[in-house]
Amino acid sequence: MRDKEKVILLVEDHPDDEELTMRALAKNNIINEVVVARDGVQALEYLFGTGAYAGRDMTKMPEIVLLDLKLPKVDGLEVLRRLRADDRTKFLPVVILTSSKEEQDIIKSYQLGANSYVRKPVDFQEFTKAVQQLGLYWLILNEPAPEKYASR
Repeated sequence: MRDKEKVILLVEDHPDDEELTMRALAKNNIINEVVVARDGVQALEYLFGTGAYAGRDMTKMPEIVLLDLKLPKVDGLEVLRRLRADDRTKFLPVVILTSSKEEQDIIKSYQLGANSYVRKPVDFQEFTKAVQQLGLYWLILNEPAPEKYASR
């Protein structure tokens, strides 16, 4: 699905969940480059071109952010809050991909501007189907905000 030009930012601190996501993407022939941030600070540095990512090409933003909520250093809700507060990232599609079943996490995610909330199934087959649907929708069918609005 799609091409390597479109980057997926996976924000995930658990190596097992990262591997599961990468396997599910590969199984669904999603060949996009995947940048992995293992905590909220790394995610923000990548998105805003600071810290370890200072000097990266800021004209190439991810096509989608797959964001876990329970992260070290800066949690997923705070990452989402900062994304939506910045003109460069406020229209970036963000899918919460988490094992949290807390109703307040779902509510807060949508209040802060999440585009979707997907609970991680523990079964690999179910997870693979969920990733396939995410890829089909967000990487192929979804029409992103025009560039001129995304950079205001």
